[in-house]
Amino acid sequence: MNNRKNRHFLVTGGTGFLGAALVNRLVARGDKVTVFDNNWRGSTGRLSAVIDSVNFIEGDIRDVESVTRACEGVDSVIHMAFVNGTRFFYEQPELVLDVGIRGMLNVIGACRAQGVRDLVVASSSEVYQTPPDVPTDESAPMSIPDPRNPRYSYAGGKILSELIAFNYGKTGFDRVCVFRPHNVYGPDMGWEHVIPEFSVRASRAVESHSDGPVEFVIQGSGAQTRAFIHVDDFTDGLLVIVDKGEHMGLYHIGNPEEISIGDLAKMVVGCFGQDAEIKFSDEPGGATQRRCPDITKLRSLGFEPLTPLEKGLPSVVDWYAEHRSQAPSS
Repeated sequence: MNNRKNRHFLVTGGTGFLGAALVNRLVARGDKVTVFDNNWRGSTGRLSAVIDSVNFIEGDIRDVESVTRACEGVDSVIHMAFVNGTRFFYEQPELVLDVGIRGMLNVIGACRAQGVRDLVVASSSEVYQTPPDVPTDESAPMSIPDPRNPRYSYAGGKILSELIAFNYGKTGFDRVCVFRPHNVYGPDMGWEHVIPEFSVRASRAVESHSDGPVEFVIQGSGAQTRAFIHVDDFTDGLLVIVDKGEHMGLYHIGNPEEISIGDLAKMVVGCFGQDAEIKFSDEPGGATQRRCPDITKLRSLGFEPLTPLEKGLPSVVDWYAEHRSQAPSS
């Protein structure tokens, strides 16, 4: 299963942040790529360097006929189409679940209809909610604390995607494997995430600030922790899984460099050469208090993250500061 270069890949969600990063790398190494996306949150601009080298199909992952046509003639499907962004979890949970569950079922059905026997599926670290151990390995139980909280529409959709992938994948496939990204960041990742939000707010606060530490408000106590992985490292890890992942394999992709949200806020403000005076506000229900991946399994396949947060963050903060006029109004 190790020789997977120069194949024909279908990447669903291929104009999204993570999907486009993968597509660019697959094309660069000589693979043939078909991209399937409706550009609801994605953009073909992310593929500007390779758009003439890919087969782009505009379509909705919920449309079974479109997905089935997209799978024709491909060797492997990498399913990444989903609705991400915390704001959407709370505001449009029905859409999040509809895209997630119908999309996964359609991809499984399309692979079977077209004889595609290799499937790699994107899940999420959100499936754990509050893991019993941190750093967390892939054996930790998945959980939904309260199905009435729309926050869990995303995690629930990802859990169901894994159940569908692994159980349907027991027959008719040579390989099905799942990866769980942990807080990937980079330029043009969208606006509904903590680093873009902090970057935009910090740039405005610093601009209007005259002297002394910059007052910066965050949700909660600031003690929540996350472990962020730069998109370049994430893509390295995903390619390792695409090339070497085992049938029924489950892999974390992340960087086990844990940081509190309070310290992240200080680091973002510090990218503008200022100190931050952190102020606290109420925290929305359902937020995970601590998250950091154990990546032993992926390391065993040869992966190692190369970009510490202090190295990768400044250019991302700069990108969002420069593009802040494009941020949606809250």
